[in-house]
Amino acid sequence: MVQKSPTVFPQKITSHNLIFETEKPSLVSTRKRLSIIVSMHLNYIQLGNTEFCIKLLKMYVREMCLTIKVAKKQKTSDPRSFFFSKSIKWHASSLFTLIIFSYFFCSFSMRLSWIILSWIHISLTLGADILMVTMGGTKSHKAIFMELSKGLIPRGHNVTFLNGFPADSPIAGLQEITPSGLVEYIQNYTNWDLLGARMRGDMPIGFWDVVRYPYESCEAMLSDGETKDLLNRHFDLVILDGAFPECALAMVHKYRVPFMFVNTVGFYTGSLSLAGNPVPYSVTPAFFAALTDDMTFWQRAFNALHYIFVSIMHQPIMTLVSRVARNHVGADMPHPYDMAKNVSFILQNGHPSVSYPRPFLPNVAEIACIHCKPAGPLPRDLEDFIAGAGESGFIYVSMGSSVKAANMPEHLRLMLVQTFARLPYHVLWKWEGGTAGMHDLPPNVKLGRWLPQQDILGHRKLRAFVTHGGLLSMYESVYHGIPVVTMPVFCDHDSNSAKAEADGYAVKLPLETLTADKLVKAITQVIHEPRYRNAAKKRQRLLRDQRNPPLETAIYWIEYVLRHDGAPHLRTPGRNLSWVQYYMLDVMIVCFAILAVFRHLLKRISCSVQVHPVSEVRKEKIH
Repeated sequence: MVQKSPTVFPQKITSHNLIFETEKPSLVSTRKRLSIIVSMHLNYIQLGNTEFCIKLLKMYVREMCLTIKVAKKQKTSDPRSFFFSKSIKWHASSLFTLIIFSYFFCSFSMRLSWIILSWIHISLTLGADILMVTMGGTKSHKAIFMELSKGLIPRGHNVTFLNGFPADSPIAGLQEITPSGLVEYIQNYTNWDLLGARMRGDMPIGFWDVVRYPYESCEAMLSDGETKDLLNRHFDLVILDGAFPECALAMVHKYRVPFMFVNTVGFYTGSLSLAGNPVPYSVTPAFFAALTDDMTFWQRAFNALHYIFVSIMHQPIMTLVSRVARNHVGADMPHPYDMAKNVSFILQNGHPSVSYPRPFLPNVAEIACIHCKPAGPLPRDLEDFIAGAGESGFIYVSMGSSVKAANMPEHLRLMLVQTFARLPYHVLWKWEGGTAGMHDLPPNVKLGRWLPQQDILGHRKLRAFVTHGGLLSMYESVYHGIPVVTMPVFCDHDSNSAKAEADGYAVKLPLETLTADKLVKAITQVIHEPRYRNAAKKRQRLLRDQRNPPLETAIYWIEYVLRHDGAPHLRTPGRNLSWVQYYMLDVMIVCFAILAVFRHLLKRISCSVQVHPVSEVRKEKIH
């Protein structure tokens, strides 16, 4: 018969046994101690050891007092610390009451105490202070972070979101910080005519504009008073936009906490490469090139030159960004490249059904279409307009948030108006400008300064989507199974459109050669040829067939990083290797050198044998 071994209790318990004594007192460290104490208390309640429960209770109260003291000190820099201290007081009083009941009453109260203690333990363990930062120059970068907030806040996390766009759709519980300096800089920077430049064959954004944005926007953000106040607070985790994280890494250096990337630009591979992920140029098209992963010899050569050129130009720009950051957070800040190598996890805005299958490391998870949702009912005025089209349906036209349709050249506006007038469908057109210059608008067209895009894309009478080819718009069209006509403008629009066209659910039209006839033909083609809608539906099935929704995947990995102190076990040592070491060029050079020396020695030996043949040696010995 197996006997149960007696439970051995420690002779002495102190809070210093639980957390390193040298750790600086903070809301984070005290919360860790509280979590561990409550966890131990749960075990001793189950074992029925009253003596140690009382010791743990005293320790718990002492840690509560320390937490309240720290919270009051931080109250001026962190407005939520006051509320946190109040909740700690409530926890202390409720915990004390529950333990008294558990000692003097029946076993039911013991179970009740265990249940509520478990809830307190979970709230202390999982409730984290999370900072999210995006410095993207277009509003589409903001959408993914807003969805993350909607998933994190209900789970007890305190979320602060810094970005360069004024808050327009507040989320309960989200503290959104928009530094006025950054907001003003982005508004001035993005007052551009992207459509006109593309139609003229010019670069939509000038070379100098590309160079100056990183360090000028960095200065605008870090020098702002709101950002400086934010640097005096403390966070458990920082989530950065992987498309441009280098400046915001200064905040990570200040906080000294784990950080993650959200790659909002799904085809951008810079942050992936720094983290050690393989990015073979042969099958990874540059995010701004109109290429797919199936390239010819010359396309692969062109693609490799693109990557090399961008890498060479990126380095001096990041040196400037590093200088700006060090002016604000200290000269001891490492280079952004060195910091980015230590990213804990990357949430990649991609999926094989809409982007490309890629070899990712364990610290990368794909979350494409995290913002996608089923269609809801449309406002009455839009529904009435669509109903007027009968069963012929309607077309939706939008150039997204980055391309202002109201800034388009007059000849392009006239071309679109003439095109829509020739179509036997109603047209919903997202137009940010006024209607004063739209006296020639045909009766089958309705303008909207803001339109509920996903509710429109999911409408049963929608026949086609005319768009600029932005990544989120393309994902939404696949999610709702809608064929697309794209007119790419800048940045990743060309690569997104090339991928959609290769997948068979889109027709791509270059703005440089666009005419009304070509646009009418393309719209008619995607509507009347079943292969386009069938391809869209096929991609829709592939995108939706996932084990977990993208938001659940993202939340799981964020909390995983929190639970495991940055999850360093997921990082590869390959991130610290130079490209010479990574591709084993140093090993190959040494091998070739050894072979060359060996060949040389063989050649010398061979020459020596030829000069002194064996027969001559024997003759010399005989004589």
